[in-house]
Amino acid sequence: MLPADRLRDKLLTLEGKGYAAYKAIAGAYRFPRFVLFIDRVQPDPFAPPSLLRVRVDMAEAQVPSDLWDGATRRVAMEDFLARRFREVTRRQGRRGGGPGRSGVLLVDAGGQEILPRTACRLHEDFVELRLALGLPAEGRKIQARQAQAIFFEDLPAAVEGALLWANLDARAARRHVEVAEDHAALQDALRTRGLVAFVAEGAILPRESGASDLPLSPHRAVPFRAPPQLAVTLHLPHRGALGGMGIPAGVTLIVGGGFHGKSTLLAALARGVYPHVPGDGREYVATHPDTVKIRAEDGRRVARVDISPFITNLPFGQDTQAFSTDNASGSTSQAANIMEALEVGARVLLIDEDTSATNFMIRDEAMQRLVPKALEPITPFIDQVRHLYQAHGLSTVLVMGGSGDYFSVADTVILMEAFTPRVVTEEARRIAAARPAGRVSEGRPFERVRARIPLPHGFNPYRERRVRVDARGLRTVVFGRETIDLSAVEQVVDPSQTRAIGDAIFYALEKGYFDGERPLAAVLDAVLTDIAQRGLEVLSGFEGHPGDYALPRRYEVAAAINRLRTLAVRQVE
Repeated sequence: MLPADRLRDKLLTLEGKGYAAYKAIAGAYRFPRFVLFIDRVQPDPFAPPSLLRVRVDMAEAQVPSDLWDGATRRVAMEDFLARRFREVTRRQGRRGGGPGRSGVLLVDAGGQEILPRTACRLHEDFVELRLALGLPAEGRKIQARQAQAIFFEDLPAAVEGALLWANLDARAARRHVEVAEDHAALQDALRTRGLVAFVAEGAILPRESGASDLPLSPHRAVPFRAPPQLAVTLHLPHRGALGGMGIPAGVTLIVGGGFHGKSTLLAALARGVYPHVPGDGREYVATHPDTVKIRAEDGRRVARVDISPFITNLPFGQDTQAFSTDNASGSTSQAANIMEALEVGARVLLIDEDTSATNFMIRDEAMQRLVPKALEPITPFIDQVRHLYQAHGLSTVLVMGGSGDYFSVADTVILMEAFTPRVVTEEARRIAAARPAGRVSEGRPFERVRARIPLPHGFNPYRERRVRVDARGLRTVVFGRETIDLSAVEQVVDPSQTRAIGDAIFYALEKGYFDGERPLAAVLDAVLTDIAQRGLEVLSGFEGHPGDYALPRRYEVAAAINRLRTLAVRQVE
């Protein structure tokens, strides 16, 4: 390890040289209050930023150990420190005006969700932050004085303001940790109370806009109010007794007119699998952790999925017990999405009619009369939703504004009126009972969900003889020559999850977990066990600086695997 002055001396010799000369500064340097590791130097100003780490001795940082004692607290406190560092560096601004991200310090601190991520690590001996830096340039020439200002002015100030407990807002830090811990307690309480979701009194569910996940301003938003019939009180370790709406297991309909908050409520439930930062408005919205949002997905590839509970007798004799296609329709894609979720352990489905295939959701009485069942391959969801719950323990929360036929299969009906819920279950049942005998159920029981075994030859991460696994934003994984489209996988909420998904698939391949013997669920178990034991860093081929991962759930990793267009599987007999 070199003294910090050696870095200053090196930089002074680089002014005006070609950008590649920056590689000379790689190494470890001791500053007065931290150690700086320059792990990887970008070769070009337009290349991905350089990778750094700052490590502060815990004796210097003095982050109270009780705030990161246990997995939930540790994740929340690491999240808080990363966010604080980002806040400080954003105020500092950019050094120079070069190309790309030149002169910008970056930390992967996330959005509204508190996720396990690799940007910050708390250890009994130190706290470490993993950073990226666009080393300053003018054209392709080094701006050494600007780099010197970043390393010797901006970075020490950011460390002082974000990683030393004496300079942090202790109350805000504790609040951050407590909110995350309360969310975990809410999810535990759901299981013991027979609930699939909880929405607290006063929660702010609407977002600022379709392009922003920030909460709508309080003077414009309608705070959530629990209807008396579904009101429950849960006891949390920090918030104490908290009232709100508990959605019971079973089949729940959310009904109401357009623009009254049905989809807003469902979207909050989809995000409720994750804890949220204080002030988000959804801090106390919690959903069963095995909840999966389902939608139709025209054009997706499907590999040997048993969709026969929903679709049989296709023209030309196509096998729906091992259904494959390169271009799924709305109905076949939605059926596959449900069966794939069940295959890897889903316990709750969230479905919005707006993003569903109409012919998959309902076939009304008039259509049944005109088109006999012998000519209709689709068994609509309405006729299987109760069997999914009664035989397979799979609950459903469904937004439905266009078909009252679902009244007869619902356990709970919630009417949204101006963003305020009202329970109308009994009224819905009376309406259903008063209607003349209408449509006939076309459902039929099914005993099992057929597991599939991914075959190793279906995974090729190479492009031009080099491994190419990457993420493009939030919704695309690059895997070799293939691109995996996650645009319909709505519970991926952070680009760093997308990056981790791609590397998790590659990791499973490298470890031999795609061995032609393990079902997909077992592959996911193996990867997630390794992550739990060794950290998310295990996914990275670069040990020094895996600072840009956030933990995905098993359901989103499975969704990516299922959308890989080269995927090959065999079914478990």
